Amino acid sequence: MKKLTCTLLGLSLTAAGAVAAKDQPRDLSVIDVVGVTPIEGSNVAANKIPANIQTVSSEQLEKAQSISLADYISRYLGSVHINEAQNNPLQPDVSYRGFVASPLLGLPQGLSTYVNGVRFNEPFGDTVNWDLVPEGAIDSMALYPGSNPVYGLNSLGGAISIKTKTGFSAPKHQLEVYGGSWDRHSEELSSGWNNGTWGYFVDLRHFEEDGWRNYSPTKADQAFGTLSWRGDRGSLDLTLGGNDNNMRGNGAAPVQLQEQDRAAVFTHPDQTVTRMFFSELAGSYDVTNDIEVSGNAYFRQNRIRTFNGDNSNYGVCTADPTLLCDHNDAVVEDINGHDVLADDAVEGATNNTSQTNMRSRGGTLQTAFAQDLFNHENNLTVGTSYDYAEANFSSDTELGSLTDTRGTTQSGVFVDESRVRLHTNTSTAGVFLTDSFSITDALTATVAGRYNYSHINMEDQYIKDPLKTLNGSHTFERLNPSAGLTYQIRDNLNVYGSYSESARAPTPMELSCADPAAPCKLPNSFVSDPPLEQVVAKTWEGGFRGDLDKLLGKGDLKWNLGYFHTINHDDIIFRRDASSGLISQGYFSNVGKTRRHGIEAGTTVNYPQLFSGIDDWHFSTNYTYLNARFLDSFDIQNPMDTTQAMAVVSGNRIPGIPEHIYKAALGVDLWQRVSLGIDGIYSGDKYFRGDEANVTPQLTGYWLFNAKAEYKVTKNFAVFGKVDNIFDKNYNSFGVYGQVNEVFPQFDNNRFVSPGAPRAGWIGVRLTL
Repeated sequence: MKKLTCTLLGLSLTAAGAVAAKDQPRDLSVIDVVGVTPIEGSNVAANKIPANIQTVSSEQLEKAQSISLADYISRYLGSVHINEAQNNPLQPDVSYRGFVASPLLGLPQGLSTYVNGVRFNEPFGDTVNWDLVPEGAIDSMALYPGSNPVYGLNSLGGAISIKTKTGFSAPKHQLEVYGGSWDRHSEELSSGWNNGTWGYFVDLRHFEEDGWRNYSPTKADQAFGTLSWRGDRGSLDLTLGGNDNNMRGNGAAPVQLQEQDRAAVFTHPDQTVTRMFFSELAGSYDVTNDIEVSGNAYFRQNRIRTFNGDNSNYGVCTADPTLLCDHNDAVVEDINGHDVLADDAVEGATNNTSQTNMRSRGGTLQTAFAQDLFNHENNLTVGTSYDYAEANFSSDTELGSLTDTRGTTQSGVFVDESRVRLHTNTSTAGVFLTDSFSITDALTATVAGRYNYSHINMEDQYIKDPLKTLNGSHTFERLNPSAGLTYQIRDNLNVYGSYSESARAPTPMELSCADPAAPCKLPNSFVSDPPLEQVVAKTWEGGFRGDLDKLLGKGDLKWNLGYFHTINHDDIIFRRDASSGLISQGYFSNVGKTRRHGIEAGTTVNYPQLFSGIDDWHFSTNYTYLNARFLDSFDIQNPMDTTQAMAVVSGNRIPGIPEHIYKAALGVDLWQRVSLGIDGIYSGDKYFRGDEANVTPQLTGYWLFNAKAEYKVTKNFAVFGKVDNIFDKNYNSFGVYGQVNEVFPQFDNNRFVSPGAPRAGWIGVRLTL
């Protein structure tokens, strides 16, 4: 046992495995095939894929008691970390290998997300709203690493593919209810059934909490369902989903305020309302035993409304104290063309509001060929996709004043220069191919590629902008290739290596705020759209993976060790403008090359009956060394003096990305009825956002531990509970620079942090029929 423990501690984990075969609910750890395209129907043996794909099953999600998919992958998957920039459990920033999938406009998004083969990145800013799909409707998820071209635009660092349940994969009825700290409670009802030909699945969830920070309530109502048909050679699935979520996450607070009260907020409210409708018809047909045609068509609508109460950059004019001026001492004009009079009702606060209405439609058609080629095993998939999206974006800045609790009042006076009315439409067409050819029984070559064509039209619809400065028309196209090899050295040892490219076209939001001569407020006041180059990521990766099952005698031990190296060409970031003197004002710009490279290592062990006949043990661990740096020089605003510019030089670290990530989890099942588990996460030091030049101290890394338990009273009834942050660690997961003295004149530190949640616990019950 001592020798085994040392062996485990000397290794680290990633969950090597595969996505579940179609409509077969089973333990993903024993499945040896993975999908290689966004829609199902093209599966290849996992040991023949030149990448280490991590997967999650519905059973794993349920056992972990995670609040969302993002919560689960942040705790258990390698190279993933999240920050709590919004301090809302449904609005995390998810980062993988230094590439982010976030609901926040303005971040350089680098992960593509798919639900049942439908792209879920929002068309206006490539953002990802993690609150849209209820966790109970998820059947499986796969995280694909590298610049995977088959997954289309924005797959710079990887792709996330989610498959939802059907009445064939989840033929049961379940009610789950839990509650606890911060008045958080959740009620979720799911039901699935089939008669061999027809089936249905539906999931209804209500989530609500007051939040642990002040003025931070959240309410989410989600619904997701599928009507399915299965024939001898074909299948059809009609999926409908929707949500009505009202979330408040009041974000980072000044460090000096946090020292007084960790639950305090800087200003409030910061509200996001999402209302989505999703519909998809997907089907497949086996033309022969070796040829399958599959495809989907979808319509998706999402309406996002934000209300952000903030401090103000407006004050009494120097020349005429009866008028209100901006930071440049220019008189503020309202939307009716009148000068704004200085008054307590319009001084001290602003209400920045936005409304984004997006509609997208499209589809994918592909054919998978599993026929031998020259008497060698071969799996070829070819396909095409088309997506068309329209977005209507509007934003306003309303003047107001701060209340005693730093909330904001509404005056009804709106600033003219901040008003935006923008219509965009984006059409994207793609053609892709992927082929895995077994040169020998042990050696497999994989080649893939995708051609993308995107066209973006932008129409300035604000009638008081005669120059129509937001008008624009942009076209981006590129052929992205990939190639790789896998070799089965021994039955329990595999080596792989690959090269891949992917691209991200600038979003309409970025193109609307790309003029250094006319900086804008992020993410509201867009001003003009000089062209930006598309971002191209080029990735090399390789590694070893295998098992040590013979060492254990019984049970299984999987391990992996790999290296990845990605360079982004013409990377886009939001550059804060030193000439404005405002830390929130800037523009999007190509800044040359950035690099993210590192080492991933992991182990997962399942050992039945370790000490006796009643105990089954599970252990996993992941370690990632992640080095993310700028490779070219450019100027940025000095975070310590917002009126001065400073140079970012080659070798500076990219802010917000920890260099070391470590995760471990230990669990035991007793009598196959009682489950106990503990997991720990270490997230290393990182630089504050806004400190691209690395001139100020880093945000300190932290350890975080969580525990969970479950007791199956009967096969149909279970009681469960969990405790997060069991040692009540005071930690900060995110840092940014802001302007603090306009609200707190006595404060002199412009560092803002998002505090992690304190110790908290919940208990619940689950009834399954």
